[in-house]
Amino acid sequence: MIKTKELFDLSHTQAGGYLSGLEYPWQALNGIKDFVVAYGDKLDKNKYNEIKPYVWVHKSATVAPTAYIGSPCIIGAETEVRHCAFIRGSVMAGRGCVIGNSTELKNVILFDEVQVPHYNYAGDSILGYKAHMGAGAITSNVKSDRTVVTVNTECKKIVTGLKKFGAMLGDYVEIGCNTVLNPGTVIGKNTNIYPLSCVRGCVAGNCIYKTGGVIVPKQIL
Repeated sequence: MIKTKELFDLSHTQAGGYLSGLEYPWQALNGIKDFVVAYGDKLDKNKYNEIKPYVWVHKSATVAPTAYIGSPCIIGAETEVRHCAFIRGSVMAGRGCVIGNSTELKNVILFDEVQVPHYNYAGDSILGYKAHMGAGAITSNVKSDRTVVTVNTECKKIVTGLKKFGAMLGDYVEIGCNTVLNPGTVIGKNTNIYPLSCVRGCVAGNCIYKTGGVIVPKQIL
């Protein structure tokens, strides 16, 4: 369950058309910057303000005066960018997102209603519909030895060709506070990660990732 259409409902992002042609979502990472620029130029000027070159903010979004937004970037409708958020660029944030205090984003797609509300770092990553990162949770997007990131599944290792690759979070994923998602982490839809976890590789959808890396299926009530 690591392919693009298995992880995400593409109707919940303006990047749906871009992502739909890719087998694996991390194949989008090298093209996010160019995609945001091209898409931003086509946005409805009656709905978006270009507050500086290549930075488009929907008129219903709220941006704290202390936030920094680098280019290129698109901030969607009803999204809230809070105090001291640091958006470095190459970011598409969907409708109804929360980008919180001291949160840093770089080369990221946030689907609609994603929340990264408190002291988060998401770099070279894609966060699916209604994904939520608890306070202090981060993506680690570069290996300590600076080598190419691989995605490790139960069956094989997939060489991505990328030296910068954080995490792919499927729709409705919940990441507990102060969790570290190591480079190349892929988490399936509806999965919960316990706080203080150190996650590596692939975690199936509809699971709970517990302390010590124990993974159990969610019970259907």
